[in-house]
Amino acid sequence: MHQRKLNNGREVEQKSRGQLRRRGMGMVMHIDGRWFKDEQQRTLILRGVNLASNAKIPVRPNGATHLREHAFEHQDVSFVGRPFPLAEADEHFARLKSWGFTFLRFLITWEAVEHAGPGIYDQEYLDYVAAIVEKAGTYGFKLFIDPHQDVWSRFSGGDGAPGWTLEAVGFDMTKFGPSGAALLHAVHGDPFPRMHWPTNGSKLAAATMFTLFFGGHDFAPQTKIEGVNVQEYLQSHYINAIKQVALRLRGMEHVVGYDTLNEPGSGFIGKDDLHAHCGLLELGESPTPYQAMLLGAGYPQKVAVYGIRPTGLRPVSQRVINPDGVRAWQEGCDCIWRRNGVWDLDAAGNPQLLKPDHFSIVRGRKVDFTNDYMTPFVRRFANEIRAADVAPRAFIFFETEPNHFPQELTADGGDARGEGSDVAGLVKQPEQPEQPAQPQQYLVHAPHWYDGVTCYLKRYLPFAGIDVHNMKVVVGRRRVQQSFITQMRRLRDSSGSLPTLIGEFGIAFDLNNKRAYATGNYQAQIKAIDRNFRAMEANLLSYTLWNYNPDNTHARGDQWNGEDFSIYSVDDADARNAAAGAGDLNAGGRALEAVLRPYAMRTAGEPLSMEWDYRKKVFKYTFRHDPQVTAPTEIFVPKWHFPGGA
Repeated sequence: MHQRKLNNGREVEQKSRGQLRRRGMGMVMHIDGRWFKDEQQRTLILRGVNLASNAKIPVRPNGATHLREHAFEHQDVSFVGRPFPLAEADEHFARLKSWGFTFLRFLITWEAVEHAGPGIYDQEYLDYVAAIVEKAGTYGFKLFIDPHQDVWSRFSGGDGAPGWTLEAVGFDMTKFGPSGAALLHAVHGDPFPRMHWPTNGSKLAAATMFTLFFGGHDFAPQTKIEGVNVQEYLQSHYINAIKQVALRLRGMEHVVGYDTLNEPGSGFIGKDDLHAHCGLLELGESPTPYQAMLLGAGYPQKVAVYGIRPTGLRPVSQRVINPDGVRAWQEGCDCIWRRNGVWDLDAAGNPQLLKPDHFSIVRGRKVDFTNDYMTPFVRRFANEIRAADVAPRAFIFFETEPNHFPQELTADGGDARGEGSDVAGLVKQPEQPEQPAQPQQYLVHAPHWYDGVTCYLKRYLPFAGIDVHNMKVVVGRRRVQQSFITQMRRLRDSSGSLPTLIGEFGIAFDLNNKRAYATGNYQAQIKAIDRNFRAMEANLLSYTLWNYNPDNTHARGDQWNGEDFSIYSVDDADARNAAAGAGDLNAGGRALEAVLRPYAMRTAGEPLSMEWDYRKKVFKYTFRHDPQVTAPTEIFVPKWHFPGGA
């Protein structure tokens, strides 16, 4: 059912036919204020999925993070076949299409493109990406390219950048584990602490690289590579690598745009006190920035160990790490921050901090990461990707540091308070006579959001949640749901008059010690993820769910740092096919009762409200009809819930 709200306010209920058109979503999609619209001026609410988290790791050698063998090989690798071999693409695209997804956030990594060395591009991988993306278009999908990274690189505990970037600044990646420069699954071994990988963002390796990438001119002026400041060297190589992808996809109109950089980190930028804990997540061994520098230089440190307590994350003990004095730097290479005057040795040979405000004050002014460093990068990325000879019509999707959102963006380049310090006001459109040079026509705010309690505890607690923007605990079933809705509204409203697409959200499926994998009962997962979807629907948000991973297994999840977020698992597919017979497109799907939902795909007017109750199988949709739009409103109705039609 849906409600059609006419201009006079009268509401008419009618049954939706739920018939998907085979032609996809049309060849033209554009931005109109906060909304995406099709070529017939219908409003689009995009329902998409991230494809796929296995793109973080190479196919050859097997890059699953728990494997110690080949863990530090980085030049002779291949990502061809991520997310899946071309021969298997039809099955996966058909499944996703049948589930109602029409939009993809297609993951690549900088490493996949340029792993062999600076300026050496993997042509076989670029050929593969072009072929698989072209195939997606034949199924009617639109997509944008996500140059994915987490905490900089596979070799600093995440994924993204090639290994040579770390070596170029003097790091010895094989020493990151013992020196405390990074927490690596392959080095630590099993069991790997759940959701500890984000703590790498404030450890030496990743924090250093993000600082150099965004702020090398200001914070490491002495550091040059091949005669070029490290910031320019890293940014130019990164953008040129993504341009290689864009050039291969040029002319594919279903490729609507490019993400700038997944979950960018500020590193040490803006940190007022290098003696203080200031990471986005303090969990487990948590050195301060200054301790991280000294650890990397081979000086053992007693650091705080943080744990989860009823009042939040708190220090629970102390531990001496790097007792053997292992250096994170190559032989003959000193700490980059010592070279840039942040610290040095006194006359007695003891380390001393010389510039405690080195990363917070530049030319007498306090810096702000988003405005002073992230924004210029987004401007540069947009201008180079949208150049006339690359992808001049591309949307640019951007996000800020996780759990941060920018000042409210407005289309005229100012923020909602008139302070004029946002991305929209700084991006300059290339000269194109046929297209007005207005950033609001191509910028999309694409933040991420996760249910922190469920992700970190790996339990579904219906009466408990957390507001990730102020870190306040929320108690009570209804209050938790309302808190989720409020958090989504904040993200939407922070975009001002730019459109918002939630680039990532989702749940861990290995809840309650993987009980569902033994019993087949996914009720906890269904209820947990339904709360997420309800918050999206209440705010009429477009999204790309995290994630669909064809390599997911019950034993190893998504094959990366112990995460298990995929709505598909090959082990669930095997179980369902054994029961129902091969060829079932729903085989492998998890929590489909909540994941598969009716929604307004294309609306002849302005969406006003939408909600779905999977228990009662009641869908309500209200919109204000635009009489000038003659094309019909189209509602997707999942066969999972309505096998005979609605």
